[in-house]
Amino acid sequence: MSEIERVDLALGQRSYQILVGSGLIERAGQELGAVLTTKRCFVVTDETVAPRYLPALARALDGAEIGHHALVVPPGEHSKSFGQLQALLDDMLELEPERGTAIIALGGGVVGDLAGFAAATLLRGVPFVQIPTTLLAQVDSSVGGKTGINTTQGKNLVGAFHQPKLVVSDVDTLDSLPRRQLLAGYAELVKHALLGDRELFDWLAKNGAAALGGDKAALSYAVRRSCEMKAEIVSQDEREGGKRALLNLGHTFGHALETAAGYGETLLHGEAVAIGMCMAFDLSASLGLCAAAEAAQVRRHLDDIGLPTRVPTPASGRWEPRQLLATIGHDKKVRDGRPTYILVRGIGAAFATQDIAPDAVETLLAEALAA
Repeated sequence: MSEIERVDLALGQRSYQILVGSGLIERAGQELGAVLTTKRCFVVTDETVAPRYLPALARALDGAEIGHHALVVPPGEHSKSFGQLQALLDDMLELEPERGTAIIALGGGVVGDLAGFAAATLLRGVPFVQIPTTLLAQVDSSVGGKTGINTTQGKNLVGAFHQPKLVVSDVDTLDSLPRRQLLAGYAELVKHALLGDRELFDWLAKNGAAALGGDKAALSYAVRRSCEMKAEIVSQDEREGGKRALLNLGHTFGHALETAAGYGETLLHGEAVAIGMCMAFDLSASLGLCAAAEAAQVRRHLDDIGLPTRVPTPASGRWEPRQLLATIGHDKKVRDGRPTYILVRGIGAAFATQDIAPDAVETLLAEALAA
């Protein structure tokens, strides 16, 4: 077992720690006991994760004398729905929770977002703990308190900010991830580097393949560094009024692609973000904001590591630029009817702007869809 690395996220009374290391699920009982106000919890997980990690967590909770009841949902983005949220809350209410009854999310980003939103709304708010089991969730969605579900109009348009009491990232859970899921999480690692840490991007260019290949020390470093970056940003801007918007690099375009794809297996979230980051760099280069060579460098690294960098052709034919532009117009970051775009002046130098002509975006989309 490795030493536990601890990252502090400073939010006053809502401050918490992010734990990173190997074998943490087996050691979770003591850590959870220190942050929970009552020794009772619900564990929300999915049908894929439950057989792999729920028994170990149950043993850890038993060892800490924390009562627990597991609620298992179907895997996949379609569980982030009003129907699944209602079913989950109904099941919890049947078990007569109190306001100190915690909800533990054991799984990837879907489980974390759904369980977190349930925690934000159950009895007007109960304690919440994240135990992310995918790379994407460990480096991104488990940190920062964003929770929510999807609608037909777009991704994560209904939700709440509800900070966890603790995040437990056991990198051993990444051993069981399919390569495609691991790469999807890696896209978020690259995102953190591209938005504000050129040194991290250079490190990933040299060590990313080793981290993805099973080098636990490299993987733990990458997860911890990403969490440090996100914790610093969230502590300065909890509700995305300013700097936190930078964490959406690649997401404005990526979410539009996910919505068009129907949130299925056609395009995973991290894959959409990888394509979206390339589009953000391409748009920045076309506007003279960054060098075309840097956009090419980003695409080359993502290509080399195995992530998609160009929009896939959907089974139904093709997507239309105006369709994607309309979806972007429904994005959560729209202000006064104008979308917010995260663009770059180079690797590690992202910024937010609304001063982008729709024609420039439509041209970019047309070129991306034709490539």
